[in-house]
Amino acid sequence: MFSGVMMNTWTAATIVAVIAGMTGFFAVLRGETFAAHAIPNGAFAGAAGAALLGINVIWGLAVFAVGGALGIGALGRKARHDVVTALTLVLMLGLGALFVSVNSQYAQQTYSLLFGEVFGVSRGEVLPIAGLGLAALAAIGLAFRPLMITSALPEVADARGVSTRKTGLYFLIVMALATSMTVPVVGALLMFSLMIGPAAAARSVTARPGAALALSITIALASVWLSIALSYRTNWPLGFFVGITGAAFYLLGQAARAFERHRAS
Repeated sequence: MFSGVMMNTWTAATIVAVIAGMTGFFAVLRGETFAAHAIPNGAFAGAAGAALLGINVIWGLAVFAVGGALGIGALGRKARHDVVTALTLVLMLGLGALFVSVNSQYAQQTYSLLFGEVFGVSRGEVLPIAGLGLAALAAIGLAFRPLMITSALPEVADARGVSTRKTGLYFLIVMALATSMTVPVVGALLMFSLMIGPAAAARSVTARPGAALALSITIALASVWLSIALSYRTNWPLGFFVGITGAAFYLLGQAARAFERHRAS
């Protein structure tokens, strides 16, 4: 389980979990879970286009993810945020359908990008994943205070001259970078579970931002590591375990919150 090509699996999955836990925390705090769902699924079209052109699918994911984030941020000035997000998703999915239909040899890659192929991560894929992960981590670190204040106290941020709109667009681009690195590992459909499940569970347990962020990353790591071990032992799909562990941690968080409320009363 810890030898040979499996080391690529553990390395890539660990990087993905850390970034997903951190990005998901802000997505939940800012109420942008729909965007966290739309960007990876829409960016799938970029992977399809990259495969059609014969280039690394991670770069196709990155281009479409960032493009989708910019579209949501720019058009959101004139329309409701959720409507713009839905329209952007529909547009990118339409392009993805076209790319897939043109490339008849894309079926296996389609399946792996939708549901993940963590056991198929090669040494050559680890470096781009690590690079995008470090870029996303650095971007969050550089704007940590503005992100925190605009997420938790947007009125206070406006009063202090911190642009909530610019910070929101900045975060969407960071989430797009995170999407680009997580999709090849856990898949477009299940990245949402890894990003939102741990963060929502952490928010259920504690309202303190720092503690919730650390707990979100910890739960994401535990989810990924447990899922890999169970999938390796049972030969069941990794996505199945990622989904159920994310839901299980969230339910445990809700149960802990209910218990604390009951004890306080």
